[in-house]
Amino acid sequence: MNGDQAIAKILKAEGVEWIACFPAQGLIDACTQAGIRPVLVRQERAGVNMADAFSRINNGNKIGVFTMQTGPGAENAFGGVAQAYADSVPILLLPGGQPGGRQDVHPNFESTKNYGGITKFMATINLPGRISELMGMAFSQLKHGRPGPVLLELPRDVTGAEIDEASLNYTPVKPFKSGANPDDVRDLVKAVLAADYPIINAGQGVLYAEATDELVEFAELTNIPVFTTLAGKSGFPEDHALALGTGAGSGPLMVHRAFQKTDFILGIGTSLTISGFNAPLPIGKIMAQVTNCAEDLNKDYRIANGAVGDAKLVLRQMIEEVKSQIGEHGRGDVHGVAAEVAKDRAEWMAEWSPRLNSDEVPISPYRVLTELTKAINPRDAIVTHDSGYPREQFVPFWPALNPRSYIGWGKSTQLGYGLGLALGAKLAAPDKTVVNVMGDAAFGMSGLDIETAARSEIPILTVVLNNGVMTHYGASMPAATERWGSNRLGGEYAKVAEALGAYGERVESPDQVGPAIQRALEAHKSGQPALLEMMTKEEETISRYWER
Repeated sequence: MNGDQAIAKILKAEGVEWIACFPAQGLIDACTQAGIRPVLVRQERAGVNMADAFSRINNGNKIGVFTMQTGPGAENAFGGVAQAYADSVPILLLPGGQPGGRQDVHPNFESTKNYGGITKFMATINLPGRISELMGMAFSQLKHGRPGPVLLELPRDVTGAEIDEASLNYTPVKPFKSGANPDDVRDLVKAVLAADYPIINAGQGVLYAEATDELVEFAELTNIPVFTTLAGKSGFPEDHALALGTGAGSGPLMVHRAFQKTDFILGIGTSLTISGFNAPLPIGKIMAQVTNCAEDLNKDYRIANGAVGDAKLVLRQMIEEVKSQIGEHGRGDVHGVAAEVAKDRAEWMAEWSPRLNSDEVPISPYRVLTELTKAINPRDAIVTHDSGYPREQFVPFWPALNPRSYIGWGKSTQLGYGLGLALGAKLAAPDKTVVNVMGDAAFGMSGLDIETAARSEIPILTVVLNNGVMTHYGASMPAATERWGSNRLGGEYAKVAEALGAYGERVESPDQVGPAIQRALEAHKSGQPALLEMMTKEEETISRYWER
């Protein structure tokens, strides 16, 4: 076998079932011969995004892979990798590389010299005999510690070299996990129980650790309300009596009210990073943190107590410690917390009901959201958003009821990211209804990969909120907007989708939103993706109760 075939064999051994790709890359045929499906995208960034979502939905237990051409393919993929790095997503990148005799020659692009700032680990497979070694190192990095992109560059002289199959000798990497120091757990739990009104900030580490059940048990045992980060949305069921919702760039009133009451914030599975895409935590509160990345301790906030370990294992330790300190029945309802949360939720929904049920024309994006929640069972769906106002409008209101039913993202915030995520999510969970909500500006960044969905029979639903402008951007360029209309966009996206092989429909009145969704879902039964172009108003009002 040659080097490409050896790599394909290792990927197969690691459980890889498909790869996102863009040619020319010899690994594509080698993977096909090994029984791994290639999904060819229209642009490299979409392929990276697909791999990203596949890893997310599988909580890193299965890894998304993207392979691309030497030089321009690796250059074009850069943005998608930067996003995955910002959101701490484990993906494997396998770009082609220059042969040994052409390395260090200007202007040849070499990935290992340019991807250092946006990968967790990277290396060049410089010798055929090192394929097993370096692939093992890559998968070990993917399965341990802080998740992130891993890159192995594949020089043509290595991938084309003949290798003795008997010498490959590859064993799939087994992940190892650890709990926390029992003394740290004891002290943390003691501090939590001593607090008057503690709250929990749950991040995506809860999802990767598959610790939702443990988080629910701990919250109920201690009677502590829970809010999630943007990336952690769906890590705690939002229909639970102790659910505050998601604290992101936007968020519900319940999070704001909890910030006003709390004296103790416990972060679980979160880096506690200060970001415009996380709700700003109130200052002057006692803080504690559970994380598997020790380098995040005291990064942006000084913590009083910490526990380093896998969120699932540490939560189980904390549950047992609570029972040891105060008994099997836990803390009890100290302040009528559930009733307070329910009262705040009712007040919030009453405030927003006029927008969520609006009959305006052009359509309110909030009415589109309401009709989606009626037509699609949130428990049987995976929903994601795109950047900007679609994210800020949908995140607070879409009910994430079970783990990975929502892909929240945004530590970086690239337009067009959601479409590739939806494609990868559908490949990870083919029985789920997968929805991507994007603006018209985002469609311009990634819309051609609707054809990838059609050609590859990946039936996703894309909802384009077409208001003809880049919402709020006129405020940042008033002169250009007034003189040149620089914030304005144009296009008939349903017709574009039809031309690319998808079901397309333009919706202009709110009473037609629900029926259009049903027609789109009907198209899915034959494997056809669908795009619904909702003619919406420019809506700048979002659910945000804190200062940025």
